[in-house]
Amino acid sequence: MLQACLNGSRDKGFHADTPFTPAELAFQAEAVVAAGASELHLHPRDTNGLETLDPAAVAAALAAIRARVPGVPVGLSTHADIPPGGRGRLEAVAAWTERPDYVSVNLVEEDAPEMIALALARGIGVEAGLWSVADAERFVKLPEAPKCLRILIEINEQDEAEALAAAAAIRTVLARASLDVPVLQHGYEASVWPLYRDALLRGLDSRIGLEDGRHLPGGDIAGGNAELIRTAFQMARVPPNIPPEAKPAAGL
Repeated sequence: MLQACLNGSRDKGFHADTPFTPAELAFQAEAVVAAGASELHLHPRDTNGLETLDPAAVAAALAAIRARVPGVPVGLSTHADIPPGGRGRLEAVAAWTERPDYVSVNLVEEDAPEMIALALARGIGVEAGLWSVADAERFVKLPEAPKCLRILIEINEQDEAEALAAAAAIRTVLARASLDVPVLQHGYEASVWPLYRDALLRGLDSRIGLEDGRHLPGGDIAGGNAELIRTAFQMARVPPNIPPEAKPAAGL
């Protein structure tokens, strides 16, 4: 599965193609789905272009996207820095009148167990975001862990070797826990394409989009989300030239 992460906290200074409004998000959603994306991840914005969990803004974004690409799963972030921030996010999510198909919850955040429990209670799938071995160890101990939609291995390290090692260490914790939960692995900025190639090699899901980076594998700036997804989809159709005996197991 290839997920498109449309905007994150990026602004139009980062890339002119970064979508803010419901109309822009819906247009981008249609473009990336046409390019090969199976699912969407996004951060709704308020009228000033700032990230928000406000029920009205969430409902407007979801309605516009679902009208344009009906049936495509749509996920939102619950990152602690998104207003109202901190524990106020729990109240905002509890007040949503329109629910996304899933939300991402970062295990590094103090209230992650409560956010996971709240989302599941509301019938919203959970992507559990793991940035480190400590996050993974915390996650596997949660009673809700087996109920999550998927696990996100989210790597922030910028050195390629360090990024791949960090992902491998997280996967080792998950393998020991024997959780039957799908895994999506992705990088950030310099580690986007190395982690994507590694995910392909291991048969893991992944994501690509302006939230994670604006560069193509060769270093050029992409025209936008659709070009990033097209590039990733094309790469997925051309498997790396590695002998079968050299390929590692998917869990590690």
